[in-house]
Amino acid sequence: MRARGTIPRRAWLAGLAATLAAGVIAAGAVATPAAAANVVANPGFESGLSGWSCSLGTAVSSPVHSGAKALQGAASASDNAQCTQTVTVVPSSSYTLTAWVQGAYVYLGVTGGVSTWTPSAGSWTQLSTTFTTAAGQTSLQIYLHGWYAQGTYYADDVALNGAGTTPSSPAASPTRSASPSASPSRSASPSPSTSTSPPPAGGKHAWPYIDITFSSPSMVSVANATGQKYFTLAFILGSSAGCDPKWGAQIALNDSRIINDIHGIQAMGGDLKVSFGGAAAPYLEGSCSSVASLAAAYEKVIDTTGIKHLDIDIEASFNIDQMNKALKQVQSERPGTTVSFTLMVVGDTYGIIDSLGVDVLKNAKSNGVTVSTVNPMTMDYGASVGDWGDSVIMAAGKVVDQMKTVWPEKSDAQIKAMLGVTPMIGRNDTGPVFTQAHANKLLAWARTNHIDSIAFWSVGRDNGGCPGGGVSPTCSSISQSTYEFTNIFKGYTG
Repeated sequence: MRARGTIPRRAWLAGLAATLAAGVIAAGAVATPAAAANVVANPGFESGLSGWSCSLGTAVSSPVHSGAKALQGAASASDNAQCTQTVTVVPSSSYTLTAWVQGAYVYLGVTGGVSTWTPSAGSWTQLSTTFTTAAGQTSLQIYLHGWYAQGTYYADDVALNGAGTTPSSPAASPTRSASPSASPSRSASPSPSTSTSPPPAGGKHAWPYIDITFSSPSMVSVANATGQKYFTLAFILGSSAGCDPKWGAQIALNDSRIINDIHGIQAMGGDLKVSFGGAAAPYLEGSCSSVASLAAAYEKVIDTTGIKHLDIDIEASFNIDQMNKALKQVQSERPGTTVSFTLMVVGDTYGIIDSLGVDVLKNAKSNGVTVSTVNPMTMDYGASVGDWGDSVIMAAGKVVDQMKTVWPEKSDAQIKAMLGVTPMIGRNDTGPVFTQAHANKLLAWARTNHIDSIAFWSVGRDNGGCPGGGVSPTCSSISQSTYEFTNIFKGYTG
């Protein structure tokens, strides 16, 4: 986003990163175990938390599934009460991970690998997921946790069974990301095991931005409150190590809070985009020195998150030819990957800045990149007609005209079907205020013109916590109900 000042788009969250050790896991390969020895230590919590590392966990005597004790995790607004244990495993072998759980939003999984969950277990319910260890892998970390502000959960009788087997299909062997980092990545198809089918590939929806570097609000909590199940995650940047993608330049890709929130939305049947860049440095696109290393970095993000919709938010100059060649390589090597470009709107022209945005699109076309969406940031530009809602719509129309110069072979309807529009809700940095009435006006225009999508900055500001105040990273600075803009836009289907 082009938001500046206090908008939370910077890499100032140092210290929040939680780099997790994890093995490379491939889901879906299931073989009949030759042995069924549970390798989990203290699986029923009969010895308290011995063998486990827990944030907000304790052993209790009631309720229990069996024996005398069970785990109680008291999830809070800032802690999901995770308990982990590192166990020894046999390479290239099938395993089944199970646990009996009770409570709302209880998760069971392997760090960096498969997971399963239940939104509501009023009585003891068994969670189960299967996977195959990688060649040479001798350990992994299992976890249990609840969800932020969802209350207490219980778990008992955790089991990891099945050492010493061989995968039944060679196709199930793990897929390793071609990554410049030595950190392990997930399988290229890491959708949650509770999903019966993958989420839809893109489509005409509202895709509001959420600053995923914040711990609140979680996407799952927003989805539960509103029904909105499509989000754009901001932002992936480079890091102090250079060509190494991290959330906000600081937080590890496989951070458990973020990955579990992603899994939760995917399990609900929703879909996600990952946004790269924004207003803050260091851009991943500028940190990677070659097409191959940048493509590998993009693929590391895809393989770790299971998200194949890439949004490139460009607000600075860098080697756009290298970027587009890398994106073309990713689309060839990760079929189904979509690419959108989020670009600035500036000045009296109400359009993409010619020296950067249009050049990006022309270069993408010349490199063979399939562009799904051109997403102008209709915010923080200087000129305006009397009504800011009309100004946003006029800016979007100007971008349509510019897109026609890039793709003259496309019809007007085809061009509009590639258009996204992203305002900043409430008070913009430069003064204008985008109101609920403006949102409804934009929604009606989008439906009439059958554009690709609507987004906004940001879900974390979609509340009336500071009416009449200055620009804030955590509220819209206008009078509104919580998630009012999310609820206005959520029904958009083109």
